[in-house]
Amino acid sequence: MKFEIMRDWLLEGLNDVMKAISQKVTNPILTGVKIDVTEKGLTMTGSDSDITICTFIPIEEDGEQIIRVIELGSIILQAKVFSEIVRKLPTNDVTIEIENGMQTHIKSGKSEFHLIGSNSDDYPVLPNVKDEYRFSLPADLMKSLIKETVFAVSQQETRPILTGVHWETVNEKLVCVATDSHRLARREITPEVMPESPFSVVIPGKSLQELNKVLPDNSDIVEIVIADQQVLFKSRNVLFYSRLLEGNYPDTSRLIPSEYKTTVTVNGRQLLQAIDRASLLAREERNNIVRFFADEGKMLEVSSNSPEIGKVEELIEAIDVTGEDLKISFSAKYMMDALKAIDGQDIAIHFTGAMRPFILKSIDSDAILQLILPVRTF
Repeated sequence: MKFEIMRDWLLEGLNDVMKAISQKVTNPILTGVKIDVTEKGLTMTGSDSDITICTFIPIEEDGEQIIRVIELGSIILQAKVFSEIVRKLPTNDVTIEIENGMQTHIKSGKSEFHLIGSNSDDYPVLPNVKDEYRFSLPADLMKSLIKETVFAVSQQETRPILTGVHWETVNEKLVCVATDSHRLARREITPEVMPESPFSVVIPGKSLQELNKVLPDNSDIVEIVIADQQVLFKSRNVLFYSRLLEGNYPDTSRLIPSEYKTTVTVNGRQLLQAIDRASLLAREERNNIVRFFADEGKMLEVSSNSPEIGKVEELIEAIDVTGEDLKISFSAKYMMDALKAIDGQDIAIHFTGAMRPFILKSIDSDAILQLILPVRTF
């Protein structure tokens, strides 16, 4: 194998692939990156057996030559070392050549590295994803969908199914739900093209966080293919495979209250900043608790009290308050995460009582819903 390539293209593709590579794998071959050179271009593959990422670099793009292939072939190189080398090469012109079996020479300017590679035949075969369910979304919508749900997955492995985000089709909509049993985040969208038959899968939160880093910040189309144990996300030059979590996701629809005793309409950004300030004194406490008081006077009180440090009280003007007076306590972190997901819009908070779950929505749309369980302090 021998080829010449532009370093910045090689590094960009390698950075994506590295997101799937872990040093903590049972199969040592997976600490390497697989490199395949064909007439069409260069493909690099990285995997930790849960996530697999393939990036493709074409021979040329927009009339600019990126790779000059001299001899086809494939090799596995130690990923960490290879990426460090590529990052620090002195010029943008790189030549990679394999001789005498696995001896790999990397040349750039006056630098020359010699690495010992491994046989690419030993690398696990890519998952075979049959087109059971296929649809597509713009990359920027996909990124916001992940951002608005993935923070609420459980970090505890005691219930593995809750470490993922539940994606299912309901009445021509894609509904994505995450919960750790103390809070819940739900996002609904209507893709232009829906899969022909309904599906219900749970995608690991970790996979979605890594996918979010790989997706471009534009409206390029991402194709989503869901199969038996795998989901595949295809963007322009990246294939991102993830395993799916096994088991039944709990029915979360019954957690969402349909009647409310108190509704508060308030600017989300103002409330977020007030809770952030109140949490300065609450952080030392185990649960980071903030208290919230609302009455018909349209002034909301946010307060926090830490016996060793002191206390804070802040008044915020609400846009509207309807229903009963309310005193409630909640985790500042959970509330701030929920407000960030709705992102600075005017929001309606619907309460059903001091010890019942409450929900947050944008006043303009029901597409994003956040639910939080309060904490008993009063």
